[in-house]
Parts: sequence; C-alpha cells; structure tokens
Amino acid sequence: MTVQDDLIIDGKSYQSRLLVGTGKYLDMAQTKTAIESSGSQIVTVALRRTNLGQNADEPNLLDVIPLDKYTFLPNTAGCYTAKDAVRTCKLARALLDGHDLVKLEVLGEEKTLYPDMLQTLNAAEELIADGFKVMVYTNDDPLMAKRLEEMGCVAVMPLAAPIGSGLGIRNPLNIQLIVENARIPIIVDAGVGTASDAAIAMELGCDGVLMNTAIAKAQNPVLMAAAMRNAVIAGRQAFQAGRMEARRFASASSPTEGLIT
Repeated sequence: MTVQDDLIIDGKSYQSRLLVGTGKYLDMAQTKTAIESSGSQIVTVALRRTNLGQNADEPNLLDVIPLDKYTFLPNTAGCYTAKDAVRTCKLARALLDGHDLVKLEVLGEEKTLYPDMLQTLNAAEELIADGFKVMVYTNDDPLMAKRLEEMGCVAVMPLAAPIGSGLGIRNPLNIQLIVENARIPIIVDAGVGTASDAAIAMELGCDGVLMNTAIAKAQNPVLMAAAMRNAVIAGRQAFQAGRMEARRFASASSPTEGLIT
C-alpha cells in the first residue's frame, strides 16, 4: 500500500525528503545526472560560488538544473556576518525573479564551519521581516532550534557533524530532542557521509536530510545519489513503522507453546 507522505515546507508539498547541493562535482553534466539520480526536488545553490546568470561568460547552472523542474534553495555559504548573508539573499531574490525561499547559514570560522548563532539570529530576524522564507542552518542545540522556530523560520536545519566531514550523526540524542520539540520541519544538514547516516537521521524522526559532499565526493556520485534516495525512504518508513523495543537479552523468535518433546 502506498501512503501519501509528503514533506511540507512553507505550505508546499515535496515527495522527496532528500535535499541536495550542487557543488564539488566534476562538471555540470555530472551535477545534472547525480541530482536526477537522487530524486530530489529541492536543490540548494551557493550564490557566492555558483553562476545563475550573473556571469554571462561562465557556464550557467540553470542550463542543467531548470527552475521549472526543481525548487531552488539559494544559500549563504561562505558568509561570516549577518550583513553579508542578508545581502546574498537579496541578490538571490533579484536573480530568481522574486524567489523568497532561502537557506541561511552564517559561519563562525573556517576550520569547523560551525554556525555563528548570534549572527544567524540577527540575519534571520532581518530576513523574516523582509518577507523571506528562511530555512536555517544551526548547531544541534534544542533550545536554539526552538528559538529559531518561534522567530518564524520555516525549517530548522541542525548539523549532524561539521560540514563536509562525513562523520555521520554525532549527537543523535540532541537531534531527537529537536525533532520532538518542533512544529516545523527539521532537516539534518551537514556531516552525512554514507547511506546509513541518512537512514539514521530519518529513523530519529527528521523530516528530511540535506547533503552535498557525501554524494559529490563519492567514487561514483550517481550511484551514491541513488543510495541516498533509497536510504531516506527506508529510514522514513522505519520511523513510521516504529522499531521494536531494544532488550538486553535474547528473545526467541519461534513460539514456545506446543513444542514437540
């Protein structure tokens, strides 16, 4: 039986719960093929590193990832101040004809790429006041996640591990707390390395997973994209099914009544 189970972000439905990035691929052709293999409908784009038409003499991502097929999620990767992040979002809105759904990330320093939460809060407040629909990258602090929700963000995106590290879900208890306290989508962002990491995130109850490096830097990005697609589906189904209770000792799978003696 097929059950309708869409991801809802700011009132819009998406059948895929896997969000993917567009950086680090060999070329535009590989980007296109891998994203198609992922089944993703939301594609995040780093405005400071990607040409969407602002550079007429460079390859344009819109030529291989068309706006009529995907929802673009412009992000503020590479921004270290609220001012720069807000400016980048406004540039995205201008380039994409009024598009107002953005992924906000304001980084604290280059080594860990952890978010600067004070700058993030300031940028989120300004963007929301200006009519943007903000999906926000944050640390795995449940209190901070709730505060961002209460500010009016349309999705909260806690890191699983440092961006691009591939370390997997380092703090599952905090991620689960964030999920349990939320009334908006919680999407794990950063740190996923392989399909099992994506499945774990979904089994914890997350509404989706965003990734880039785990696919783009795999030995076979197109095959890994398909693996991630399947992992997100499997993890979601496992969460909905409700796992068995974990026990310290064995429990026989076969009934003990009516044994032949």
